Amino acid sequence: MKYRLAAISVLLLLAIGGQAVAQPRTLVFCSDASPRGFNPQLTIDAATFDASSRQLYNRLLEYRPGTADLAPALAVSWQVSEDGLVYTFGLRRGVRFHRTAGFTPGRNFNADDVVFSFERQRDRLHPFHDISGGGYPYFRGMGLASLLRSVGKSDDYTVVFTLTRPEGSFPHILAMDFASILSAEYAGKMLAAGTPEKLDREPVGTGPYQLLQYQTDALIRYVAHPGYWAGKAPLDNLVFAITPDASVRVQKLRDGECQIVANPDPADIPVMQGDPDITLLSQTGPDVSYLAFNTARPPLDDRRVRAALGAAIDRQAILDTVFQGLGRLATGPVPPFLPAYNESVAGPAWDPVSAREVLREAGVTDLKIEIWPMPVYRAYMPNARRAAEMIREDWLAIGVQATIVNLDWKNFLKLSMEGEHQVVLFGWTGENLDPENFLYPTLSCAAAITGSNRARWCFAPFDRLLQHARATANEQERGALYREAQRLFAEQSPWIPLAHSIGVTPVRAEVTGYRTSPLGGHYFYGTDLR
Repeated sequence: MKYRLAAISVLLLLAIGGQAVAQPRTLVFCSDASPRGFNPQLTIDAATFDASSRQLYNRLLEYRPGTADLAPALAVSWQVSEDGLVYTFGLRRGVRFHRTAGFTPGRNFNADDVVFSFERQRDRLHPFHDISGGGYPYFRGMGLASLLRSVGKSDDYTVVFTLTRPEGSFPHILAMDFASILSAEYAGKMLAAGTPEKLDREPVGTGPYQLLQYQTDALIRYVAHPGYWAGKAPLDNLVFAITPDASVRVQKLRDGECQIVANPDPADIPVMQGDPDITLLSQTGPDVSYLAFNTARPPLDDRRVRAALGAAIDRQAILDTVFQGLGRLATGPVPPFLPAYNESVAGPAWDPVSAREVLREAGVTDLKIEIWPMPVYRAYMPNARRAAEMIREDWLAIGVQATIVNLDWKNFLKLSMEGEHQVVLFGWTGENLDPENFLYPTLSCAAAITGSNRARWCFAPFDRLLQHARATANEQERGALYREAQRLFAEQSPWIPLAHSIGVTPVRAEVTGYRTSPLGGHYFYGTDLR
């Protein structure tokens, strides 16, 4: 598929009054896959988010570049009612939508666009709900189908979200890619023309770049949005050179054919480290790998046994062998760059002598355990089988016999959710940067029932902290509650936290202003070239 959205000529040299001016500033990004479309509401695909929400659109709230801190974007202020059920957002004025060959905006961004963008996903009777297949996986996955009672406006620059229950993480949900704001005016015109699907294929947003050309499996061309509300991007042009082969991406970078690449092969990193024209930017990922004990099965229901088994594991050796420089030791479920991270909590120290003694005191002898390693690669767990082999050796040193059970991915997920395991090697990646997203889906009592809590752990004091934090909108109070929850987690040891991944983004030396994101993905606003 190939199409152009605007008849924009890119002139490499202009003459003004006889004086030559500089060539337009163009950055080429070697991406790894084609997007599935240009509406981030419809997918969970990272390549689509890079191509759409992170360049073409804005959200009401966004994370400050390179941080986990929320900042105003299309909303400039927000208030929460005392009962936590009503969020009122004051909107930014003077925000201009993209102008394309097929659409000239008749007005600036206002509350109608926010209402449209959420009601399309919420209301099954909305005229756009089923366009492009519907589905809205993140809207449903984050529970908004049941959380949102209504979305409305009190005037053109004030939007009101009414919830069915308090949800302290709601502002962070609004910063996610799927919460991007589309043009209601453009949608109405496309619907009237009988081409509503163009809303999702030929995007119109408020973001720093607008789409110029897309050729499937080849390239995407963007130009800077001249009326961007935060100021025109330093780059005039942005090109995604879609290059599925990781080694080819790296070679293009070394040859100067692109300035930034996505997802390099770890095997290519040592070569790039010796290249003076390349800088490797690193970022701890929003994820965690762990060994989860099925606390519903004796003797793993005994905290002392779990702690002893954790103390027997040489986590640093696993980090060195399995992650090979692309991971950092985890102290708990929450990544260290989140504001609510508890710095006073340390992960289990390697102490096999103490581990053997604690097992003896707990009356546990001749213990036999099955370890289920996840059978697929993830950045947070590059080789679960090798990690399981190392844990097996560590446990054998304290008299525990472990057997590694290999399952296919489908059965691993199904049977571990049903609680058929004793121990699993698994992990979690957060969808946003609220601590709730790392604790509730994986460790709450509710998650123990649904099965996403692989530890089958339901500890009332811990769960009360999570429930209290969910019900308050005060960030300082929530942070204190989550820090206490991390302390209880470390004390009770339902998991042994292993590592957070480290993502590496190679960039050429001429690139300035590019910042990695804790959420992963690529944001090019603010990036420039020397």
